[in-house]
Amino acid sequence: MPTDEVLATLRMLQGLDLPAHGGRTLAYVYDSGLADADAVGLEALAMFAGSNGLDPTAFPSLLKMENDLVALAGGLLDAPDGFAGSVTSGGTESILLAVLAARKGSDHPSPSMVLPTSAHAAFLKAAAYLGVRAVLVDVDPVTLRADPAAMAAAVDDSTVLVVASAPSYAHGVIDPVPEIAALAAARGIRCHVDACIGGWVLPHLDTATPWTFAVEGVTSVSVDLHKYAYTPKGVSVLLHRTAALRSTHLFASANWPGYTMLNATMQSTRSGGPLAAAWAVTRRIGLDGYAELARRAREATLAIARAADGIPGLRVLVTPDSTLLALATDDSCDAFTVADEMLERGWYVQPQLSFGNLPPTLHLTLSAATAPAVDELVDDLSDAVAAARAAGPVRVDPGLAALLGGIDPAALDDAGFAGILGAAGLAGADGSLALPSRMAGVNALLDACPPALREALLLGVLDRLSRPTPG
Repeated sequence: MPTDEVLATLRMLQGLDLPAHGGRTLAYVYDSGLADADAVGLEALAMFAGSNGLDPTAFPSLLKMENDLVALAGGLLDAPDGFAGSVTSGGTESILLAVLAARKGSDHPSPSMVLPTSAHAAFLKAAAYLGVRAVLVDVDPVTLRADPAAMAAAVDDSTVLVVASAPSYAHGVIDPVPEIAALAAARGIRCHVDACIGGWVLPHLDTATPWTFAVEGVTSVSVDLHKYAYTPKGVSVLLHRTAALRSTHLFASANWPGYTMLNATMQSTRSGGPLAAAWAVTRRIGLDGYAELARRAREATLAIARAADGIPGLRVLVTPDSTLLALATDDSCDAFTVADEMLERGWYVQPQLSFGNLPPTLHLTLSAATAPAVDELVDDLSDAVAAARAAGPVRVDPGLAALLGGIDPAALDDAGFAGILGAAGLAGADGSLALPSRMAGVNALLDACPPALREALLLGVLDRLSRPTPG
């Protein structure tokens, strides 16, 4: 294909996506609104795209930039003298490495970790991948923060790690880190603070709960730069209180005839592009710039929260501690229809399904670029809720609900999944997956399923979506 045709096709494909800039996609992407910061990040990304972080002696520039980023993050998060860190591909890799380090730092044959049910699902992924049993503890039903007493009761001789969030993704509240870190220290185990989404914004805000390395007992903290540092994806930093604590996730192997494999993270080959982009953007914006961006995002969050509580049918689930907001509806409408209505008005808000006694909610991640459009967002949110109230809550067909209730997720095969698609009206003429433009009905159907069945169904969806392009 000629170059201009390739680029035109890429632009066409990109037109299918949610917008990554403009502040109207309130999940997945983060926008500073600073065009020059974006530009320097993209130039650095391209400049170092072919560099390889596998061997720091071959590409010392990448080692220098990584050490600079770790130092910058350490200063922001009150890391003590002697701390160490690694740059990873994102929050999930940082969490996997934190769990791996705790697992390898113990000789228990069947290690476990204790975490609140609000902890990010990446910890459950780490449990599945690394063989560390996850012990889930209910959060406080009012504050939705972790319950330190209940977590302490769940700790036993197999526990190698306890977890806290700053803040939790789903609800935007900071766990009581001092109490959780203290219980970990008393038992001589590690305490990880997942600050992937809040670690670059919370240091610039007044928070009632301390959560950084300034808290004794915190042994590691993760923070994503591709979130509120506004760098291109994907870059996260995992910090450890000491280099010795980090050493248990380092890897080396000379037991083969090639080069000695030596890795600080789960990756071997690592493009230098994201690392260089993060270095460039953080230098361009600077800490004073980040403080201002954090202030704008926080003020936008609080303004939307105040307005949402005044919209009939809508309420703030819990007062936000940072720049994340969870909104719930009353019985007059449902969150899934509100999400569809917002999308029609040009806003993506993320539907979150019910969990335990918690209702379905709408998740909003507010970044600095959204701040100038708060009034427009509030007006559209009010109209979307009014439209959802007029339509009434979406209902799941009783027959389909009964069908789902009789399914064993472990026994669900491809033919059974195809039957469910057909019964739900989600099968194309050739048996392929045919998702509707409005997703409220699909989300309501998933919400009616037990978590294990929901997982099985969504894995089936992922499998159908991820197939080779015909022809």
